[in-house]
Amino acid sequence: MNLNKLAWRNLWRHKRRTLITASSIAFGVLLSVTFTGAGDYFYTRMIDASASMGMGHITIEAVDYNRAPSAKKRLQDIRGLRKQILTIEGVSDAVIRINGQAMFTSARKSLGGMFIGIDPTLESGTNNLFLRSMVKGEMLATADKNSILLGVDLARKLNLSLGKKVVYTTTDATGEIVSAIARVKGLFRTGVSEVDSAAALLPLASAQKILGYRADEATLLAILLKDQRLSVQLRDIITALPTFANLEVLSWQQSQPDLAGMIAVDRSSNYISQLLIAMLVAAGILNTLLMSVLERVREFGVMMALGMSPASLFKLVMLESFWLAIVGLIIGTLVTIPWYLYMAETGIDMSAAYGNDVSFGGVLLDPVFKIRLFKESIIAILTGLFSLALLAGAYPAWRAGRIPPVESLKTI
Repeated sequence: MNLNKLAWRNLWRHKRRTLITASSIAFGVLLSVTFTGAGDYFYTRMIDASASMGMGHITIEAVDYNRAPSAKKRLQDIRGLRKQILTIEGVSDAVIRINGQAMFTSARKSLGGMFIGIDPTLESGTNNLFLRSMVKGEMLATADKNSILLGVDLARKLNLSLGKKVVYTTTDATGEIVSAIARVKGLFRTGVSEVDSAAALLPLASAQKILGYRADEATLLAILLKDQRLSVQLRDIITALPTFANLEVLSWQQSQPDLAGMIAVDRSSNYISQLLIAMLVAAGILNTLLMSVLERVREFGVMMALGMSPASLFKLVMLESFWLAIVGLIIGTLVTIPWYLYMAETGIDMSAAYGNDVSFGGVLLDPVFKIRLFKESIIAILTGLFSLALLAGAYPAWRAGRIPPVESLKTI
């Protein structure tokens, strides 16, 4: 008889046991999709949000600026660099920014913070989290020369409202301390207290003027990608271009090591949880197949006495493991698809438990729990569980092939 048919028939001798084991595989699929999908969704949201807050998925800057920021270190011909970057496939946008530290002063008090000079013609709520988080006032315009946007907590601490003036003091490109006056045009709330209490946005021209930069100079070029997973690959492509040979090109993992470290730790915890689930699934498969082998010792002895080789018995039990894995994965897929579609589109609102201002590594998180799977994650889950099922069946299959025919025929 064909071994495939025989393995399939053997699998359904004990339907209840087979279905319970297949259900454990299906449950493993459901949990793996949930854990992996949650990671893919939240990590991507965090990385994209962090990129839109200043540094981009890839950052182009002067050599050594990331290690020791200084207004003296700047890029030249910034618009020419941007034009070349936009021709690279996979890049969705590139924005010109000037980053710096400043002291903000009102009639009430002075506070230290940071400013980001942005080009109003290039930035909007789609590529800038600060502009997307506006709660009062208006966005910066090209004609604005003495306007500023403040975080709501910074404005509150300085006792400033729309239309009020604030003095900001910083160090220019020559090392001199310089000051300027700006009028508050708008307020933003990102939900991250560290940001809302220290950040401000200036028109690019105003930042260039106070720092002593020319119109074609800026601190950095922040590159936004269509898919953050391409950051390292595209960084290497950009680095190889002659134009950027004397500049520093950093992926988000390099420019934001704290965020990268937190994601790496969280991902490791995720993997450990999935490994424990996988071990439980493997134990169930091992138990089912081992029980099946031990119950059929006499049967295997008869088969070997009739001429079946130990290798054929090993193959038979491995085929049973194969079909058990297939059934479990099919059931798991059918159960998981509706759950995945619901979680990807609607999700579970966790704001009642955690509030709307949930942050991780200084980046605001979506309080709605959702999942999203990349193609490689789907392949990894299905391949991993399938391989695990086959691996769990290896020992029972080996035991089946090692049973001495004479001894097994004596077994009752």
